[in-house]
Amino acid sequence: MKQHKLGHSKFEVGNVGLGCMTMTGLYGAADDAESIATIQQAIDQGMNFIDSSDAYGAGSNEELVGKAIAGRRDKVILGTKFGNVQKDGKPGANGRPEYVVEACEKSLKRLGVDVIDLYYQHRVDPDVPIEETVGAMARLVEQGKVINLGMSEAAEDTLRRGHATHPISALQTEYSLFCRFAEADLLPACKELGVSFVAYSPLGRGFLTGAVRAVDDLGEQDRRRDHPRFKPENIAHNVAMLGPIEEIAAAHKTTPAQIAIGWLLAKGDYILPIPGTKSRNHLGDNIAAGDIVLTASEVAALDGAVPVGFTAGDRYPPGGMKTVNI
Repeated sequence: MKQHKLGHSKFEVGNVGLGCMTMTGLYGAADDAESIATIQQAIDQGMNFIDSSDAYGAGSNEELVGKAIAGRRDKVILGTKFGNVQKDGKPGANGRPEYVVEACEKSLKRLGVDVIDLYYQHRVDPDVPIEETVGAMARLVEQGKVINLGMSEAAEDTLRRGHATHPISALQTEYSLFCRFAEADLLPACKELGVSFVAYSPLGRGFLTGAVRAVDDLGEQDRRRDHPRFKPENIAHNVAMLGPIEEIAAAHKTTPAQIAIGWLLAKGDYILPIPGTKSRNHLGDNIAAGDIVLTASEVAALDGAVPVGFTAGDRYPPGGMKTVNI
């Protein structure tokens, strides 16, 4: 795979990484054995950036990743996150310095590693100054438990304040043709600060694959049924974006998903898409997408066909929207 430097780190990462959230069954049933095999195959094929969180499956995803990377640790740039918590049964955040330490110790144990390569604050805690949270994270670096720091779903000002406290190597936020708000200020800020932008849900939570054109295409237990963008009235509007993507895919003799990833890669080499998959069947396509090169006219055509603000519906249900610091 093509390699790019990860923010202010010493690491070179493949230009497409692996997001592991869906391996916990959030988008339908998952199989641990197949998920582990998928992670291992990704590593063996040169996809070295693996992304997890203690919020995925209440820690079970980190345990699964730990099993998968055993014996392959030296081939992996490992990222995980903390601070995306439930408060009184509702989505919330915890950025208290003492919690940072507690969460890191638990993640190290679940992952079965001595050090985390990239440790993110998953959600910004509005009740704790970002300088205090990042300061606690910086002490983990000093102790050798963490190598690099990241932030997730942080506003531009929050990112700048965190970065002034300790260098931030990556900002992870949703970004795709399905979700372009980051272009306004986050992408320019990352480029200016030398921060890698880790694009989660680069396939629009599966929408840009073309496999979801109606609510009935989702399983009964699929969490996307709760997301506004997948409500019937919004899907009916959003499905219009698929035609232009499929047209370019046909010209390249590739899949719409690969074109969606190729579009992200064309936006800058500081952008790292992390498509999630729980199956080896889709992994090869995601890896191959790293070699997709779109022409300037193709990128412009997609920009025009799916402009900023085109997608109908909020990114998350109301409770989730309250936890994003954007």
